[in-house]
Amino acid sequence: MTTGDRFTVRGKRVIVVGAARSGVAAAELLVRRGAAVTLTDLRPQIADEARLRNAGVTLELGEHRESTLRDADLIVLSPGVPSRQPAIDAARLAGVPIVGELELAARWLRGRIVAITGTKGKSTTTTLVGRMLEEGGCRVLVGGNIGHALSAQVDESTDDTIHVIETSSFQLETAETFAPWIAVLLNFSPDHLDRHATVEEYAAAKSRIFEHQDADGWAVLNADDPATLHMASAARSQRLLFSLRGNVPDGVVVSGNAIVRRAAGVEQPLVPLASIKLLGPHLVADVLAAAAVAWLAGVKPDAMTRAVEGFTGLEHALEPVVECGGVRFVNDSKATNVEAARRAIESFGPGLVVIMGGRFKGGDLHALTAPLQERQATVVAIGEARPLLHETLAASVAVRDADDMGGAVRTAFGLASPGSVVVLAPACASFDMFADYAERGRVFKQEAMRLAAEWNGAREQ
Repeated sequence: MTTGDRFTVRGKRVIVVGAARSGVAAAELLVRRGAAVTLTDLRPQIADEARLRNAGVTLELGEHRESTLRDADLIVLSPGVPSRQPAIDAARLAGVPIVGELELAARWLRGRIVAITGTKGKSTTTTLVGRMLEEGGCRVLVGGNIGHALSAQVDESTDDTIHVIETSSFQLETAETFAPWIAVLLNFSPDHLDRHATVEEYAAAKSRIFEHQDADGWAVLNADDPATLHMASAARSQRLLFSLRGNVPDGVVVSGNAIVRRAAGVEQPLVPLASIKLLGPHLVADVLAAAAVAWLAGVKPDAMTRAVEGFTGLEHALEPVVECGGVRFVNDSKATNVEAARRAIESFGPGLVVIMGGRFKGGDLHALTAPLQERQATVVAIGEARPLLHETLAASVAVRDADDMGGAVRTAFGLASPGSVVVLAPACASFDMFADYAERGRVFKQEAMRLAAEWNGAREQ
């Protein structure tokens, strides 16, 4: 499906599997590029049916028909669709090419790509990189696993565009030619083991971010996380390390009161630590990574600093919500795995109350025992993972149950003392109780603010 070196789908039968945000964007892009497109989804109804049909997309809903997939010239998978299932396997055996939405869109991009992955911190770093580059005068499009799907940005892509792309393991596992100019691996810990068969398979998917880079590319790696260095060991690209601990002779590090570029014994100040307005020390590591990318892109320190000063964080990522009776409520609904929950817990002091639970994705919950004990913390357990949280933590940490988010917020407030924090750090996916982590976070915030309004109203009477 190439014309010379140019990828084309004109006149081809292309099947897009999965009608979430990325699949819809891919289907619309493919129609614009001249393909005969069918979009298939297991759901009997989807939100964008009328718009897609008007655009010329054929819909097959309620099942993935093996015959449809087997007769395609190309199959494009949405990130949320596992690549191993009977209808897709049958098409693969029939010789049908199968790519992911990220791979599809990247083949048509112009300009340069900055791709960011990791178990935790992708969205914060991606957003901050975009802001730093914009402050530095670059033409930037931010998307991928955050904001707009990459397929929705292809028509805006120009030779001078820098595409800053958040990339998940689900997107990277189907990458074939994807070759970022700068590839960032923030950290690595077990996650998504409900989708990936093993930790090794998850790591292999993440490592694909480096696979097609050449010697002109850059790998930005976390020197404080040995796993990231190992995962990039086969990369042909150049390396730039970042370190929160500051223990590398060449890299972007914290030194004194600033983030600096250290090289050959000389330290160039990039961003004052005082300009960072984010909760949690692990978020400073995300700023380090963003500064490393911006430095490679030629952004001046004053532009980096302006971007950091204007960035107060993302919704659902250690997001301050409200204070009630001296108790602060913080929303970290994006902490959907054990490592992210651990980092959230370690951001606060004694007397912490953690709302935790949902649909468990794998990992070792025992890793939370020590940080919870150190803070004399209490866990309020919700969702499917309640029995597992009791089994894993209750011997060392007080664990209470709640049936819904409203009950969890009120139970947590009753357990908290003035001066302490209630944090939503689930360590689990949200799909047992909510549409996604964002809905879970919004409900948490609504319940916390409702409680605060009632509390303040009662005090005024």
